Amino acid sequence: MDQGQREKPVARVRGSRARPGARTPAADSSGAAAGLVTAEEAVQASPGRRLAPWTPAILLLGGIAFDLAAPAPYTASPFFAAAPLVAASLFPLRRTIITTVLALTAVCLLAELHGVRDPTQAATEIATVATVALLALVINRVVRRGDRRLASARGIAEAAQRAVLPVPPARIAGLDVAARYVAAEQYAAIGGDLYAVQDTPHGVRLIVGDVRGKGLQAVEVVAVLIGAFREAAEQEATLEGLAGRLERALRREGARRAELEAFEGFTTAVLGEIPRGDSTLRLINRGHPAPLLLPGDGAVRRLEPETVALPLGMGELGAWPDRVTELRFPEDATLLLFTDGVTEARDRHGTFYAPEERLRGRRFTGPGGLLDALVEDVALHAGGETADDMALLAVRRPPGTNGTTPPAPDTDRSQP
Repeated sequence: MDQGQREKPVARVRGSRARPGARTPAADSSGAAAGLVTAEEAVQASPGRRLAPWTPAILLLGGIAFDLAAPAPYTASPFFAAAPLVAASLFPLRRTIITTVLALTAVCLLAELHGVRDPTQAATEIATVATVALLALVINRVVRRGDRRLASARGIAEAAQRAVLPVPPARIAGLDVAARYVAAEQYAAIGGDLYAVQDTPHGVRLIVGDVRGKGLQAVEVVAVLIGAFREAAEQEATLEGLAGRLERALRREGARRAELEAFEGFTTAVLGEIPRGDSTLRLINRGHPAPLLLPGDGAVRRLEPETVALPLGMGELGAWPDRVTELRFPEDATLLLFTDGVTEARDRHGTFYAPEERLRGRRFTGPGGLLDALVEDVALHAGGETADDMALLAVRRPPGTNGTTPPAPDTDRSQP
């Protein structure tokens, strides 16, 4: 956790590949688990959220108080009619029925208490509340049925994303790793942002990218890129070669499936390579937001590319060679990569989120703690209404790892 950070609502991290309603740890002490969260879920602990389940009771009590205090011509029936309607959208059938019974009982008892001066008016009020209560029961069944269908659809989407973006191990070749996928819409568990990290004979290689567009076509492009990355990361001796393979894969799929070229023509991405046994970090940036390097002392360094490059999939516009940025990756430092859902999150005044400024001076226990704090901070900055998905990947070189990383295994690691 961030030392000295003020207490805030904790983001509920849903296991990015968990079934609907399941809860999995957001991250262990080493930042093990990747998670799927939504901007709305990150602010669920707000006072308004906590007050919502009490709304039917407040309406019933408010109706009783109004009826007892108001002059005779006034009626509190709108309060008693509203209570079952609100309960229908919040509660299961049993609690909705209880609310309905309480509302009808309150109307009848209050009519008896005041004496039935106008039987027609009293009967009309009771009939009105009863009619609305019956409609509330019907609405409750419709809402619950829709919830079940939505849960089923979300489960399928999460299973699809689990297949495309598997959870990375908590530790790869001596490096601590954590990843998060944050959906902008509450029930959208799948999108065009991507991440992958893989141990290869050439070192640990990673990618974070953002496909132009949304929907199933964007997911198709994500699947193409992840598949190409898994294979090429093992075979290509250089990071430039890896970028070239991804470029050709997009071009090939675009030619084979015209809809990909028309709708999802390019992908911004950062490719990284961390060789075994030394403190070198190599990066290629293809039009993507610059990663951040957090040395561990509270400082934040923005890793801008030496030359500007076009996104993947736009190679036909120019044949500029990729230029690798090589820098030192010291012990206890964390590399943070993210998509533009982070930097394009805006508050109510229209101010964009600035991760470099917001993270400066803060310390975290590991990659998982860093990503949890970042997800929460972005959600609070944007008021839970981010406009784009976010893919986040953090890699930390623990102290004492220089020159001591284990040798690359001989087994094939081309599969996720």
